[in-house]
Parts: sequence; C-alpha cells; structure tokens
Amino acid sequence: MPLTADRAKPAVPFGGSYRLIDFVLSNLVNGGIDRIAVLTQYKSHSLDRHISLTWRMSNILGQYVTPVPAQQRLGPRWYQGSADAIFQSLNLVYDDEPDYVVVFGADNVYRMDPSQMVQAHIDSGAGMTVAGIRVPRDEASAFGIIQTTDGTKIDEFLEKPADPPAVPDDPSASFASMGNYVFTTDALLEALRIDAGDEGSVHDMGGSIVPQIVGQGDAAVYDFQNNVIPGSTKRDHGYWRDVGTLKMYHEAHMDLVSIDPMFNLYNRDWPILTSHPQLPGAKFVQGGTARESIVGLGCILAGSFVDHSVLSPGVRVAEGATVSHSVIMSGSRIGSGAVIRNAIIDKSVTIPPEASIGVDHNHDRERGFTVSAEGVVAIGKGQQVEA
Repeated sequence: MPLTADRAKPAVPFGGSYRLIDFVLSNLVNGGIDRIAVLTQYKSHSLDRHISLTWRMSNILGQYVTPVPAQQRLGPRWYQGSADAIFQSLNLVYDDEPDYVVVFGADNVYRMDPSQMVQAHIDSGAGMTVAGIRVPRDEASAFGIIQTTDGTKIDEFLEKPADPPAVPDDPSASFASMGNYVFTTDALLEALRIDAGDEGSVHDMGGSIVPQIVGQGDAAVYDFQNNVIPGSTKRDHGYWRDVGTLKMYHEAHMDLVSIDPMFNLYNRDWPILTSHPQLPGAKFVQGGTARESIVGLGCILAGSFVDHSVLSPGVRVAEGATVSHSVIMSGSRIGSGAVIRNAIIDKSVTIPPEASIGVDHNHDRERGFTVSAEGVVAIGKGQQVEA
C-alpha cells in the first residue's frame, strides 16, 4: 500500500515503462514457453486489461497469454490460496494435456530462462523442481529455505528456520525458494488432489504443495546461479528482487539507474517486453536536466533537475523543481519549485508549486502520505496533495 489500493500487485508499474507481470511473462516467452494462463482474483481489472491489450500472441501457432479470473467451477468459493487457484483451474491443464507444467509467481523483478530449469527438471526425474536462489546464510531466516545435501535432491523444506542450512558448496549461503516451480503433470495433479482433500491445509504452493512432495522424496532444486541469460553482465547475473515492500520497490528502481546498473533494462538479447504509449520522445527545455535517471516517453522537464530517478511516460516537471531518488508514475505533475526526495508518486498526482515531499516526514504523515520505516514516502494514485 498505497500502490495496491486499486490494483493487483503484478499490475503495479515498474521501471518507467513496464508492469511487474511483464518480467515473468517476458522470461517465459523468451524461453519458448508460450501457452500461459494468468490466474487472477482481486482488483484485477488493470491487470486483465494490460494482458489483453499487450500480450497478444499468435493464435495460428497455438500461442496465448490469457487472464483467467476465479470462475467458481468447483462451488461458490473464491481461490483459497495459490494451490487452490490451480486446482480450481485444472480444466486448462486437461484441455492442453502438457507433459510438464511451469508455475511462476507474477510479481518479482529478474531475468531467467525457464527452459533451462525445465530441462534440469526432466534430467532429475523428479516430480517437482523448485528454483533456489543463494542468499547470505545470516539473512536466510526470512525465507523459505531448501535443504539439500547433494545440490539436487531436496531433503527438507524449512519455513523461516532459525538456523538455516547451507548450500553444499558454500557454508556462507543458503538456498531460498524463489516461488518458481516446474512439475511433471501427473505429480502436480496428484499433489493438488491430496491437498484439496486436506481440510487443515492453507492450500498454498509454497506452504502446502512443496512440503508434501518434498516429504515424498520427489523434489529437486534448481540453482538460479546456473541460469545463463544472453547479454547479461557479471554485475546483473543472478539478479532477483521481491518488491513486496515500499523499501524493496524503491531500491529495485535505484538498481536501474546507475551507469553500471545492478539490473540492466537495456539487454536487447533478452528484452523485457511490454506495450508503449503513443507519445513523443522526452523533452528537456529551459535548461531542464536529468542525471543517472530513466525518463519515459512524453515527459517534459522545463528548467528542472531530476537525479537518480525513474519517470514514467507523460510526467511533467516544472521550472525550479528538483526530483531526486524517486519514482514518478505516468501523468503526474511536479509544480515549479517543488522538492521531491526518496518518494514514490503514483499515477496522476499533482504536486503543487513550492511543495516538498520527503523532506519533513512528520509533515508528510500529517498530509496522509505513507512513510516507510526507511523513509520512503509513497503517494497513492490520484491522491490530493496540499502544499
């Protein structure tokens, strides 16, 4: 919040031109997986619209990306969890009759070739493969952790353990689950059937299905570090961010804008795909400047200064205004002389002349803005701002 006040998290804009779901869809399509169902439920209108208008695949080749809302096929109930969402949508699997099913989360920022993970899954002979990312062992208690003694077979899945086990070849690191899975179809169907009959289950992929299959000795881990992306650099290889908090969302944007970025949006060998608005190029007038920033189509900087920031299409920054270390979304207006620091400003927000955001956090809170513990100020979509 407040970025998810009226939209599903995967529909949250990111990086100036994208929505979060564009990253996983780009990874899947670039990796040759082009029959994709997006299971949606709450506040999904903008997500459904984005998928329908942007991700148009070739029908003649049998390709599709389609949003699938909760249909209550098995009775008058919404999805009870991610596993139940798949269970209620198994008609999609029965219709296509795949040998393998890939289940990926839709709200993380990263590049990954899923075909390499699928091949590793096939080679392992396991019923399920979980993507694991190496995290510092002293920070691993915040994650679901994969224990493995041989680097392939999952011995145990531990939810936020106090003493996380290390990966076999590095005592300082642990395998955290990325929430990305590959299943042999028969194994997935059986696991979902068992879970659906368990009244005590939370019906979650990570909390229910993964422990069940691990307990059967039929689970493998895929080391994300081994995933090779064309055009990646040593600096952005293995980059993955869960942007589930304002802090992480803000930091992920700051990773984009440096001269040698932590995550390189300009890798043309593995592009992040989306649709772009029909707007002219960005314009800098009256001495307007930007330093180490991404400035989207249709933006106008008039005698203003933007530093280490990401501006989505159609943003206007008036004379004398300063924007630093901030994320400004489409259609917002920054008035003359305004000062914006460490802020996230959602769509269609007007900042009055001489106003300040992120300078005095007490004043920010008094005006109804969200301020994170780390001092990131967030203003919701269309929110009224007083000077």
